[in-house]
Amino acid sequence: MNHVTAAARIAAIASCLLAAGCDNAARQDLQTSTEAPLVGARIGGPFSLTDQHGRTVTDRSLAGRYRIMYFGYTFCPDVCPTDVQAIGAALKKLETANAALASRIVPVFITVDPARDTQAVVGQFVANFHPRMIGLTGTPEQVAAVAKEYGVAFSLEKPNATGSYLVSHSRQTYLMNPEGKPLALLPADQGADAVVAEIKRWAT
Repeated sequence: MNHVTAAARIAAIASCLLAAGCDNAARQDLQTSTEAPLVGARIGGPFSLTDQHGRTVTDRSLAGRYRIMYFGYTFCPDVCPTDVQAIGAALKKLETANAALASRIVPVFITVDPARDTQAVVGQFVANFHPRMIGLTGTPEQVAAVAKEYGVAFSLEKPNATGSYLVSHSRQTYLMNPEGKPLALLPADQGADAVVAEIKRWAT
């Protein structure tokens, strides 16, 4: 692949991310190559957060395993639980079809609402979807830093009279390789089977 083509692909990916995800046609266009579509993209990096058990988890803690990285929040009324359900169901399907591969994949949920998503709250949330799913929270500064590393934009909407609020955030599910480098966007919005197919395509 020449540098012009690579630059064009990464520019297309960036446009998709800024639009809070790629549509089906864009995904297909990005995946016509035999090389994973996000190879070379500046996505991911060092982080230090706290999991549902109160343990510090860093990017180094996940070394040697594929990671499914999803950013959302537990009070989300629609897309977050739907996407995380698809991720959890996909991993369960993969455990049946290819247990060896599944054992090398860790699903990670990172909150963008640390004020409400405490360790206990995140723990209850991820336990609903997969027993090996890691739920991560931290200080607002820590969360903002890791979100920036992964190209995830988010903002808190103005609270209503009762103090409740929504969090607007970009919606993407990343498949990262065992070295923590990006491979592809997983189509969680298309359901578990689509996620499994994409994992099988890029994880070896």
